[in-house]
Amino acid sequence: MKPSLHELLDSARVVALPVVARFRGIDSREALLVEGPQGWTEFSPFVEYDDAESLDWLRATIDFGWSEAPHALRTSIPVNATIPAVGPDEVAAVLARFPGCRTAKVKVASPDQTLADDIARVSKVRELLGAEGRIRIDANGLWTVDEAEKAIHALNVFDLEYVEQPCASVAELADIRERTAYLGVPIAADESVRKTGDPLAVARAGAADILVIKAQPLGGIRAALSIIGQTGLPVVVSSALDTSIGISMGAHLAAAVPGLYFDCGLATASLLLGDVTSDPLLPVDGEIAVRRITPDPALLDKYAATPERRDWWIARLERTYALLED
Repeated sequence: MKPSLHELLDSARVVALPVVARFRGIDSREALLVEGPQGWTEFSPFVEYDDAESLDWLRATIDFGWSEAPHALRTSIPVNATIPAVGPDEVAAVLARFPGCRTAKVKVASPDQTLADDIARVSKVRELLGAEGRIRIDANGLWTVDEAEKAIHALNVFDLEYVEQPCASVAELADIRERTAYLGVPIAADESVRKTGDPLAVARAGAADILVIKAQPLGGIRAALSIIGQTGLPVVVSSALDTSIGISMGAHLAAAVPGLYFDCGLATASLLLGDVTSDPLLPVDGEIAVRRITPDPALLDKYAATPERRDWWIARLERTYALLED
């Protein structure tokens, strides 16, 4: 079922939510929210993405708002903490925002930092989580293969659960996976799954042991479940620093995955200083609930984007919808 553009625009609200620490070079996360027959849903491709790349995000928006969610196999999802590229003295404060989480994903490879900075950050996380905690690192594809090999070797002393997107391309992922096989550290693919025309290429190339799956960039819950089923690889369901409405979409996806062996990256509402609901999807005892979110009108007003940014998002929605029509 596809809504008309008028139906989408009729309830559209654009928000800008402040973040705890600078993330992907932004100080606030913008999103366009709309209400469908099944409830509120979100359209929030990153601002640097072009209209063609935003198309699957719109498909996901419509899927979640206009179609019933698949049957849920679980009512709550175990989640990981996310540590931005902060200094080691800031790690404790960030971790405190993720109560009960036994796993931490640590951002590394920031262009304005060094490997020594990454080592210091990961070391602090290990100290605070203790020996039983799980640490995964995420380079967002910013290392070359040689840089990745050196970094993985240096950081594996902290007992890594896996390394997420160490390099940008599928070929590079396959190369680094082969080079570091002797270390026994799994390689996870994120951007290579959601930013390629063929998400299954990663599995066919033997480029990853784990897939990081996000509902919005893959076209919605059903499209993501289809990809998961075809690859046969274990997955981590994650978010893209969404509002609690977008995270709810991810939670419903995670709830429908037949085998969920890893803590999911769906606790990122903890990285926001504000949200669109007074009951956000925050971790409780290391898990978030699988539930729909209805925004609070007062919070929609409080975090409303400027008129200029609202116009920008509305125009973006209109252009992307035109591609959907085509």
